[in-house]
Formats: sequence, C-alpha cells, structure tokens
Amino acid sequence: MNANATSPLICAAELMALCASGQAPVILDCSFELSDPAQGQRQFAQAHLPGSLYAHLERDLSGSKSAAGSIEGGRHPLPDRAAWAHTVGQWGIGPGTSVVVLDGQGCAFAGRAWWLLHWLGHRDVRVLDGGLPAWQAAGGAVAEGPAAERSATPLPDYPLGEPGMPTVRADELLKLQGSHVLVDARAGERFRGEVEPLDRIAGHIPGARNRFFKDNLQADGRFKPAAELHAAFSALGVAPAQVIHQCGSGVTACHNLLAMAAAGLPGAALYPGSWSEWCADPLRPVARGA
Repeated sequence: MNANATSPLICAAELMALCASGQAPVILDCSFELSDPAQGQRQFAQAHLPGSLYAHLERDLSGSKSAAGSIEGGRHPLPDRAAWAHTVGQWGIGPGTSVVVLDGQGCAFAGRAWWLLHWLGHRDVRVLDGGLPAWQAAGGAVAEGPAAERSATPLPDYPLGEPGMPTVRADELLKLQGSHVLVDARAGERFRGEVEPLDRIAGHIPGARNRFFKDNLQADGRFKPAAELHAAFSALGVAPAQVIHQCGSGVTACHNLLAMAAAGLPGAALYPGSWSEWCADPLRPVARGA
C-alpha cells in the first residue's frame, strides 16, 4: 500500500496479505452507534482486528460541541486541527505511515476518519471495504479486549500544513447553490422531514438533493463497483469541485465523499456543520418534502 494507490478502498484479502508480510499499517477501528455512544467500544472489546486501535467518534473524530443554544458547529464539529494532529501522532501516524480505517457499520464512521486524515494532509489512508464483517467473512483473525488509547510507539504531533480537503461554511451555502449542487446523505424520511430523531427541526436545506449514504453499498456491505458509483454521481450534472456534501452532523456525508473518490471523482467539498448546525438558526430557511 502507498500514497499513490488509486482507490481509497482496500479489500480484506489485501489487508491480510499486508499484515502477513510484516508491512501492517496502523489500523483504526471507528465503530460507533449514534444512539449509544459506548456501543462501539463494547463492539471493539468483543472483536477487533489484531493490533488495531480504537477511534471514538465524539472524543477523537470530533471537536467540542458549542455551548447550549449556539447555532455554530453542529452535533459533531470538526476537531481543532492542532488537537487532531496530536491525536494522530499519539496513534503512531506520521507523514510516511500507511493507515487503514474500518468500522462495523458499513464504513459510516470510517469514512469520517478517512476524510479527517486527508483534511490533515495525510494521503496514505484507505478504508477496509465492508469493514469488520468483510474481514471476518474472509477468515481474518480477530482479537478481544479493551481498546488502547494510543500506539505503543507514539509519534510527535502530525505536522500541520494547509487543509487537504475543501469545506464550506453555512453562510456560503445559499450563495453557492446557483453554481453548486448540495447533496444530503441522510435517509429519505429524514431528508423529507417526515421524522427527525436527532435534531431539533425536521426537513432539509432548500435546494439540496438526497443521496442516502447506504445507497453506495451492496447487500454485503461492500461498496458498489466504481463504474456504478461514477454513473450515480456523474448524474448530478456538475464537476466534483461543484458538489458540496452534508448530512445530519458532517459524519455520513464523508461516506458520499469516499464513494465519489472510489469512483474516480475526488474534489467535492464538505459542509461540516450540516443539518444540525443549519437548523439551529431559526432565521435559516427550511424545506420539506422531496
């Protein structure tokens, strides 16, 4: 594996071969459950790839939430880049380190880690296609036991440069919608405003289109073929640089960004605050329905 790999995905067989060859990457397990923030660690303790570390969505892959009543940041704001650089170094990841990220939820949270590492400037990172279930289905060994918080050989903070992934602020969205396409990764019923289990208001940002992140996956939890993903995202009718992704809190939107990269369509932007930030401001417009 190297930073020039053409796909952001790695299959279980290739990862097994790397581990067997003595070239094992740093492996981050990002398993999580939004309705039960402790479930991912319990899952990790029951079964994880040998030698892997655990990355917690709220402690590691997100920054501190804004004060109650704030309209900024959303439920899972991006971490401070310096703090994120420190976390990455503690995991033993430096500029020349190969990394593989995974979860047990169809890459919903591994996609966030993949995006954050690219945002930091780290390119040699891939997502285990199909996650832990694919690894086990392929006969991969698993270990039990609690998660380690850092590598046995931590490194200094990752060197900070310019952000490696584009982002868009809330105040830019409506100005850009004449020239850009906004894609919402939430389930259709949440997009349409029929239900809202997590945020204070139901609905979506006016002008957004819905692409449920699970539509990127096959029945077995692995990503659809690149050609199929390419066709789906090309149907948006604009270049990748004119696409902005969002979801409820900036997490599963990264799944659509990952799918575009797997399709050979990198370069789209993320609105990190997503619906949870947008709907916190009563002055922002809200749309409902398809």
